[in-house]
Amino acid sequence: MESHSPERRALLEYVEQFAAILTASGMQRMSARVFTYILVDDDVTYTAAEIAEGLGISLAAVSGAVRELISAGLLIKGRRASTRADVYRLNDEDIWGSIMLDRAGFLDRYQETAVAGIESLPAGPGRDRLVQTAAFMEFTKTEMTQMRERWNERRSELSAAFEARRRDREASH
Repeated sequence: MESHSPERRALLEYVEQFAAILTASGMQRMSARVFTYILVDDDVTYTAAEIAEGLGISLAAVSGAVRELISAGLLIKGRRASTRADVYRLNDEDIWGSIMLDRAGFLDRYQETAVAGIESLPAGPGRDRLVQTAAFMEFTKTEMTQMRERWNERRSELSAAFEARRRDREASH
């Protein structure tokens, strides 16, 4: 078994802890592990081989996970300038805002599909549920736009407050 430094072991243990939450929320286990690893490790970009080595998993497992994460908008695929290798990264500018708030495309598709059902199905409880679906998607898009604006206004302030609390805890120990 490969020996890791205490810091590296702590990072890998945390990856499993955070990934378990994502898995319980519906994400595939390997995708959750890959996402969390990229979230908490200090590098900016990762090749599939670097992810596989970092997590001690196969390249095939990484391939499936990054495909799912890219499709979900959780990872961005690019190229490393010095090589032809694909690299993967998070949207570091606003990781969680982009994950949680930038879902207009999904919401539009749900709403468009609901509207198509409303227009093509006969009156009845099923169509009524589609009307509610379309209305909810419209409501959600409006609320998420407003939430995005508020988040952009407060992101730096809230991040600084968390960092100050961390420094205070370190200073008291």
